[in-house]
Amino acid sequence: MTVKTRFAPSPTGFLHVGGARTALYSWLYARHHQGEFVLRIEDTDLERSTQEAIDAILEGMNWLGLGWDEGPYYQTRRFDRYNELIDRLLAEGKAYKCYCSRERLEALREQQMANGEKPRYDGTCRHGGHEHPAGTPHVIRFKNPTDGAVVFEDHVRGHIEIANREMDDLIIRRTDGAPTYNFCVVVDDWDMAITHVVRGEDHINNTPRQINIYHALGAPVPEFAHVSMILGDDGAKLSKRHGAVSVMQYRDDGYLPQALLNYLVRLGWSNGDQEIFSLAEMVSLFSLDAISKSASAFNTDKLLWLNQHYIKTLPAEEVAGHLEWHMRDQGIDFGRGPALAEVVSLYAERCQTLKELAAQSRYLFEDFSAFEEGAAKKHLRPVAAEPLALARTRLAELADWRAGAIHEAINATAAELELGMGKVGMPLRVAVTGVGQSPAIDGVMALLGKDRVLARIDMALAFIAERAQG
Repeated sequence: MTVKTRFAPSPTGFLHVGGARTALYSWLYARHHQGEFVLRIEDTDLERSTQEAIDAILEGMNWLGLGWDEGPYYQTRRFDRYNELIDRLLAEGKAYKCYCSRERLEALREQQMANGEKPRYDGTCRHGGHEHPAGTPHVIRFKNPTDGAVVFEDHVRGHIEIANREMDDLIIRRTDGAPTYNFCVVVDDWDMAITHVVRGEDHINNTPRQINIYHALGAPVPEFAHVSMILGDDGAKLSKRHGAVSVMQYRDDGYLPQALLNYLVRLGWSNGDQEIFSLAEMVSLFSLDAISKSASAFNTDKLLWLNQHYIKTLPAEEVAGHLEWHMRDQGIDFGRGPALAEVVSLYAERCQTLKELAAQSRYLFEDFSAFEEGAAKKHLRPVAAEPLALARTRLAELADWRAGAIHEAINATAAELELGMGKVGMPLRVAVTGVGQSPAIDGVMALLGKDRVLARIDMALAFIAERAQG
């Protein structure tokens, strides 16, 4: 048997964190078994589904690197298939036409709730016996079994058993002729030969109904794994008020897809105490039966820690590819400066996000016309003029413009003037970066290039002279 899983989002909004984790688990399980992964867009909610949301889902999946083997399929393009099978169930007596009005159903619901009963359809039309003119509005209901129970073993929840008497006859085709979600899902999973369904725990109540439809159609029933919800830092269900819940918002905030995938896989699944997993390790080790049934709490600090880990340990060229987006987003012309991979190597220890890295390295690509006020006030004082001027002379003499040689020139300046390194290094840092904090100044100067460094020291010396006169 070929293992085949699917991710089937509804295109009514962005790809959220919970959906991304479900997609990841489904993808990993298929890859672990050398199986196939299907992407299906469940767009039967015609009023709320949008092309913008479809594009956001595809963009999120591509950014995460969760490629699919089949699809994307769209349910709205399969209505003929669904209706063909609904008509078959009608002919076989496994479904029936229901003419009950909305008013009657609402009154029934209110009465049942008033009596403390579970709201459910009472089966008025199940056995027929009522004459209705052709063309009378009606829905099609599935004739759910009334005896016995639905029993299945969930990979996460374990043994689940639901008595059939607890379920009513659900609508499988609306008055307007559109098939409904629960029926479409069953047909899709059957037609697409899905063997394992991984989805959120909010679908558990749908599963027994769907299993009965599989049986009525004579279709094989897939295995199920219902994963728990993700909670925010405060223990409440993750929502917009917790900040970035859209996958692409994490991209915008400067996270690497590798970090988010690593974080998401650990939100409910574990392999001993291991925290850091390459994608290859995830594929090798993943198992549905190792998913916890407990809800997981989102921890932004841990995600930041993971993100910095990947910024530091992934090949700099690979990180640089992702950094390009942030450079463009912040309007930085990165063609006028050092290679981005070199920038990543120098700044990785200081930055937790790519957004931060782009902002901090801006002065490598753009000249500035003013120094940070606090840094200038502290370090570009008249006393700094002599070490800056001597450092400039020594730097101008360098034929080898590399960090090691630059470091030696700065050391020689400090030694000649009998000053601590801070008395030379800090004025140089403010002079060439415009700010008071940066990576090792010799590394920064090496990336900036000799001409830009000398020009900026000249600007700092002019600034000190002007301030002294003023």
